[in-house]
Order: sequence, then C-alpha cells, then structure tokens
Amino acid sequence: MKLPMPAPQLNDLWKEVEPVLRRVLSVAPLVEGEYYHWDELRHRTPPPGLTPRQWWAGVKLARQHLGKPVALRDKEGEPFLYGLPDSVHKLLHGIDRDAAGGIQMAEEVTNPGTRDRYIINSLIEESITSSQLEGASTTSDVAKEMIRSGRKPADKSEQMILNNYMAMRYVQQNVARPLTPEMVFTLHRIVTDGTLDDDAKAGCLRIAADNVVVEDGMGNILHVPPPAEQLEQRLQTMCRFANEDSPDVFVHPVVRAIVLHFWIGYDHPFVDGNGRTARALFYWSMLAQGYWLAEYVSISRILREAPGQYGRSFAYSECDGNDLTYFLIYQLKVFRRAINDLQAYLGRKIAEIRQVESLLRSSAEFNHRQLSLLTHALKHAGHRYTIQSHQQSHGVVYQTARTDLLALADHGLLIQRRSGKAYTFTSPGDLSRRLEALGES
Repeated sequence: MKLPMPAPQLNDLWKEVEPVLRRVLSVAPLVEGEYYHWDELRHRTPPPGLTPRQWWAGVKLARQHLGKPVALRDKEGEPFLYGLPDSVHKLLHGIDRDAAGGIQMAEEVTNPGTRDRYIINSLIEESITSSQLEGASTTSDVAKEMIRSGRKPADKSEQMILNNYMAMRYVQQNVARPLTPEMVFTLHRIVTDGTLDDDAKAGCLRIAADNVVVEDGMGNILHVPPPAEQLEQRLQTMCRFANEDSPDVFVHPVVRAIVLHFWIGYDHPFVDGNGRTARALFYWSMLAQGYWLAEYVSISRILREAPGQYGRSFAYSECDGNDLTYFLIYQLKVFRRAINDLQAYLGRKIAEIRQVESLLRSSAEFNHRQLSLLTHALKHAGHRYTIQSHQQSHGVVYQTARTDLLALADHGLLIQRRSGKAYTFTSPGDLSRRLEALGES
C-alpha cells in the first residue's frame, strides 16, 4: 500500500493564509468614504494582495459589528438591520442641528406672520414632485396654478397632485397623534382619491388576488412584497415601531422616519399609491419627532432628479442581507441636500424682497404678503393674480387677500380688471418704473 501524503500542519498553513487573512481583516466598512454595495465595489481596484471577492469579504466582516436590527422583518421572518458608520453619524448630527435645533434660520421662516407662505410653497412643491415620481405628467406651473386658484383638477395627473397636497395637510394636522392603521388607511384614501381603477381599493390592504409586484420600466420584476395574509399584522407592527420610545432600545428619530419610508415600500400594502403614502409617512414621523424644518423642504423634488438611485437604494438593501444602511444613507443625503436647497432659496428670496424694499425706499405701508407678490410680479410681467390665489398662497382669509390686492391696485402697482363677477389683478410691464416713482413720491 502506498503511504498517503502527509497532511499539511496547521503552523505551515497559517504561514500561507495569515498574510491574506490579515489584509482581509484590515479592510474598513467604508471605501473612499462610501458605503458601497458589491455591485459598485466589484468595479473598483481592490487593495494590494486581495481579489475583489476577498476585499468584499473583508468589507462584510467589518460591517457585521455595525448592524442593529429593527422591527421590520423580511418575508422569511429575518430582521432588517442598519449600521451607523461615522459618515452616517455626521449626517445625522447636521440634520439634528439644522432641522430640529434652534438654529439661526431666516426671520421669514421663523416669523409667524410670514412662515405660512413658505410652508405652503413647500407643500405644493412636494405634492407636485411626489406625484411626478409616480407618473403624473402635469407641469409644475400648471399644478401650482391649480392649487393656488382652487380650481378642480382637469385630469388624473392633476388629481394626484391635489391629493398629495391634501395628504400633506393631513400630516400637518395629525403630528400630535400616535400612528395607527386607521391613520395609514386615511392617508392612502387621500392620496388615491379618484385615481384608482377600482375606488373600493382606496384605504384597503391588498388581497392575494391583487398579485402586486414591483417592476422596472421594462417589465422586469424587482421586488415581490410579502403575501397579503401577513399585511394586517405587519401594519400593526409598523405602527408600534413608529410610536415606540423605549429606554432599552434607542433608534435615532431620523432613522426611524426613514425606516418607515422603506417599510411601506417593502410591504407594498396597497394596490397603488404606496410611494406617495411612504413619503407622506416620512414627513409625519419627522414632524412628530420635532424636526420642524421638515415642513419647509421637499425630498421628492430631489428624488425625481435621479429615480434610478432611489430605486437602487431599495434594491441594495433587500439583496444584501437586509442591510438598510444603503437606503438610510441615500435618504439622509437627500434630506441634507433639501435643507441646503432651502437655505439657498431663502437667501435668494430675502435678496429679492430687499430689492423691492430698496425700490420703495420705505416699505412700511406694505405688508410681507404684498412685498412677496411684488417680488414675483417684477419677474413675471403680465401675470394674473386673483383674490383666491393670493388667499391660498398665504393662508389668509378672503377679506385679507382682497384688501392686499386692492391696495396694490390703488397704488398703481397692479392693473385691476373685472372677469365675470370676479376681479383679476395683472402685473404691469413697467412695474419697476412704477415702484421707483412711488418711492420718490
């Protein structure tokens, strides 16, 4: 009998694998400051001495100690987890400071007399872009005109936008209430009013016969939600998570709001309108937990710019061991950018108001609503304003809006005409000259 080859001894084997193992174990959870998915990492050059797969093994090992489970479970009952690497802590700190703290925000936002205008602008912007994410085709200008004028929607796209506007109003009015399944159903009924093929599906969980899946534009199935028979229990669990304030388990409030956003997207509890409902619940959670600046920002406007990234953040989390960190980081960056955009917007608006004030030399006789309208009118010669549109824009009663516009017309800054039984007010083409003349008088 031929003697078997002697087995390699562990000491000798260790000498061979130790260099590779050391390199694998030295890999950090972030690469170039980014929390890359394998789909992105595999196209990058690995550290010396490692293959792409070995590099990925090191990354996954480094991320294991970061994972914290949440109440959301996948279809097989396994928990979703999220990590808080330093880059996430930095984003959360900035949002805590700027969206919940007592920062030096422009007076136009903090002043109760002017803040309603900025809230309404934000609600309109979010309503439009959230609907456009779901396929609404109406332009922003037309949609804004519809909401401000109070006219009825002309088609399904406009109906979606109006529904979203009403849903955001509902969120504002219910931030002090704990989340319940009934509130989620009400929110869904609002966002889908008059837009479903079967109106009876509004505010109702889907059933097995609905066969809901998430597809891309080519008909490829991207996600199969949990079976319908699980939905009632899953919704109750989600509401408990939304309201939970346990001393034993701390979930950062912004993380909680983002998990709620993902939860509706994953469960897809309704036949349609899930995305709009998910984003509305995100706003509810942020406002309910004291992030007051959320009233003024629009995340959907940014999501609409790169819908593929939005979709991939869902897919990455689902296909990499239920790692919610991908979705969390993406949404944190979106919200951070929304705050930055708001600050830049306020800077522009304040400069525009100062311009009007300088033309008037003394703006004491005009209130902030009239100054805002004049700022808009300077850029939009021939634009028509109505008492109702002014009322909607600033959240004031009819008589206040009427007084504002009539006073501007009396000063020659708007051209007043009668249209049927109502008045319209048009911006003159020489408004700048008229303002200068008024300031000199």
